[in-house]
Amino acid sequence: MYGPRGGPRPLQEEKPKEPRPKNFEELIEYIVRVWGGFFKRLFYIYSLVWETRKWIFFALLGFAIINGFTPVIGAYIGKLIIDVITNVIAEKPPDGLMMVIPYLILNFGYIFLTSLISSVNGIVNRIASELVTNHIKLKICNKAKEVDLRSFDMPEFYEKLENANREAGGRPMQILNSTLSIASTLISAVSFVVILWAVSPIAPLIVVILSIPSAVVNFKYRKKNVWYMRWHSKERRQMQYYSDLIVNKDMVKEVKLFNLADGFLEKYKQAFDKYFGGMKKLIFQENAIHMGISIFSVAGMCFLYILVVKGVINGEDFSIGDYTYFTSALSNISGSFSSLIGTTVGIYEGTLFIDNMIMFMNEERTVASILPEPAHVEKHVEHELRLENVSFRYPGMTYDVLHDINLTIKSGESIVLVGLNGAGKTTLIKLLTRLYDPTGGTIYLDGRDIREYDTEELYSLFGIIFQDFGRYAVSVRENIAFGDVSAPVDEQRIKKAAKESNADSFIDKFEEGYDAQLMRFFELTGKELSGGQWQKLAVARAFYGDSDILILDEPTASLDAIAEQEIFNQFEQLRQGKLTVFVSHRLSSAVRASQIVVLSDGTILEKGTHNELMKKGGVYHDLFITQAERYIASVDGEEEEAPELPAGRPPFGGKPPFDGKPPFGERPPFDGKMQKPQGK
Repeated sequence: MYGPRGGPRPLQEEKPKEPRPKNFEELIEYIVRVWGGFFKRLFYIYSLVWETRKWIFFALLGFAIINGFTPVIGAYIGKLIIDVITNVIAEKPPDGLMMVIPYLILNFGYIFLTSLISSVNGIVNRIASELVTNHIKLKICNKAKEVDLRSFDMPEFYEKLENANREAGGRPMQILNSTLSIASTLISAVSFVVILWAVSPIAPLIVVILSIPSAVVNFKYRKKNVWYMRWHSKERRQMQYYSDLIVNKDMVKEVKLFNLADGFLEKYKQAFDKYFGGMKKLIFQENAIHMGISIFSVAGMCFLYILVVKGVINGEDFSIGDYTYFTSALSNISGSFSSLIGTTVGIYEGTLFIDNMIMFMNEERTVASILPEPAHVEKHVEHELRLENVSFRYPGMTYDVLHDINLTIKSGESIVLVGLNGAGKTTLIKLLTRLYDPTGGTIYLDGRDIREYDTEELYSLFGIIFQDFGRYAVSVRENIAFGDVSAPVDEQRIKKAAKESNADSFIDKFEEGYDAQLMRFFELTGKELSGGQWQKLAVARAFYGDSDILILDEPTASLDAIAEQEIFNQFEQLRQGKLTVFVSHRLSSAVRASQIVVLSDGTILEKGTHNELMKKGGVYHDLFITQAERYIASVDGEEEEAPELPAGRPPFGGKPPFDGKPPFGERPPFDGKMQKPQGK
């Protein structure tokens, strides 16, 4: 439930309700639109089942037909038993029991067969449900694999993805079973209508009329329910977000130390009260109307029973068994129509939720080759990346996070990007690797617009370590081998990469070695690594892939100084002939770079080698001196102080040095309320 850039997900505003039709033409258009959409969604669900296994559809359809006839057969067997028992009681023959036993055996056989059919149906349904759910989950994962990173920065996309995942679990099979249930119900209803027609032709018609008001109310409130849940997803997401904050493994330490749980629970309760208040109103409204309708329905059913009794009394050949048969038919018709209405309403509601999945599956890819026949990437040759007047803003933002960037990088060169958090360094990396396309300007690879290349081939050029590198709950071997999935796993390359990244220092201590399972998601014996150890694995992953372009976003942030120096020494050897881009806050790593690029507020402030920028005496000079003097002060045991900087030019916006005093004093328990600034 976290947002695209680590914070809480932006909340969706409530959308206006659909206007009601104002005239007959609009009513017809509305009906066509609503029911056209309904059948379109229904066909989509059938197609998913058909794609999974064709036999599922035919098997479940067969069971539906059988289930449609079983109530009629059961009612008829009941009539036969009553008739024979009535005759035995009236005539008292000496072999009366023997006359009844065959019918009882027939009834027991019927019960056994229906029970057997139900069991087999349950087994088939369970297997089908697992297969269909798995098929849909795979479709969602494959779609998520194709969708661009840009989409993951949009809250609307997250909404679609979460909804699709939620509905994939059982909604399609539920709808399929419901539609087949309608087939069974129709078979039963038609059969019982034919039976009841003999005693009272008007009775079936009255049953249908009695069912209409309930159907209208059900349809109306199921749609209201879906609209309410969809447009009030804001409160539902708030509830999910605040509950996740309390139970999330990565957040629990801070929540406990800052005593935030009570405040988050209060916010959860506020969101629930707001959501449930409207939902409760809908529930009461619907049930109040149904209570009124039920009075009308009971009166109608009493009238129908009188008609049936009258017909049986006036009939010449009707027995007591016939009476029970007809009343059973009447009861079944009423139940069938109620079931038919309820099931249809449930299907309609379910298909509205399936819209979530359809919207996600229809998500279009924006980062793809702009050519019908994409250009191919040459590997293991010298490359040049050139940015011309590149600007970029994230979806939904009103300002550029990068503006007018001009930069050229060639194979054999190492570029270090320097700047405070939020300067645009990581965003620039995402543009270089074409996880995003610029919103302005052009990026060229080897003199060609980067958008013209096949994206999969383009991605294979890059060996990347991001700040938020992956931590995979698989074996050590797989964690490293993910650096190059285009070739079979090479054990020698894995061990070489582990040695170069110094990851072998802890891997060799594992009893299972490179087969050791990491994390405890699946096994209690899984190894939990420190942040520095995970980072060494990420570096090993980059070393394992024989990539032409190395991009390292804070590759040593979690490492100690010695481990950092060892890795940088390895990088110096590995990067020979490669195009290398570093992002680092530790400026000691920038000294040997071919070029240092200083970013501030999304623009390039300075460019040059270490010596050039130090002679210039600009922002890089000030930042480097600040870090150097702090290192020296810590070695000498002196208090760390920021050096005096040239007057009128504080680095990166001139934030005052931290004076060691906590800005808030002692923290009381968080009550879920933010204090308003004084004087505003």
